[in-house]
Amino acid sequence: MYLQPGNPAPPFSAKDQSGKTVSLSDFKGRKVALYFYPKDDTPGCTTQACNLRDNIKSLTRHGIHVVGVSADSENSHKKFKQKYRLNFPLLADEDHVIINDYEVWGEKQLFGRLYDGIHRVTYLIDEDGMICDVIAKVDTKAHAAQVLSGFGLDSAK
Repeated sequence: MYLQPGNPAPPFSAKDQSGKTVSLSDFKGRKVALYFYPKDDTPGCTTQACNLRDNIKSLTRHGIHVVGVSADSENSHKKFKQKYRLNFPLLADEDHVIINDYEVWGEKQLFGRLYDGIHRVTYLIDEDGMICDVIAKVDTKAHAAQVLSGFGLDSAK
C-alpha cells in the first residue's frame, strides 16, 4: 500500500532533466504535487504530463509546484520535456531510491501478464512537508483538476 495522508513526506534529492539537483527541502513552505509515472514518452504518461503542463498557471496560482519522477535517465527526461514543452522538473530515479521511499514500485498487470513496475501515483505534500492526499487512481486527462481537488481547491478560482 502507499504512504498515507498525515505521514511526513520522505526527503528526496535527485537530478532533473538538466542535471540540476532538486530536493524536497527546496520546497519548504510550499505545496508540492509529486507525481510518479512509469515511462517517458508513452501514451498515458504523455497525456498526464501535458494535462499538468496545460494547467500549470492554475496550479502555480494556488502555490502548487509540480515535480515528476520516473526511473528514466536525465537524458530521456530532457528529450521528453523538450518534445512536449513541459514546464516543471522531471527527476531521474534510475536507482529507485525515491520510488522505493514513496512505495510506488510493485506488481502490475498488463494484458494479463504480471510484472513489476512504477505505479502511477501522485503525492500531495503540504507546506509543512506532510502528505495531505494520495491520488492512486490518476485520471491522466484531468490530473491537474485532481491535484487541485486533493488540496481542497477549486480549479475555477
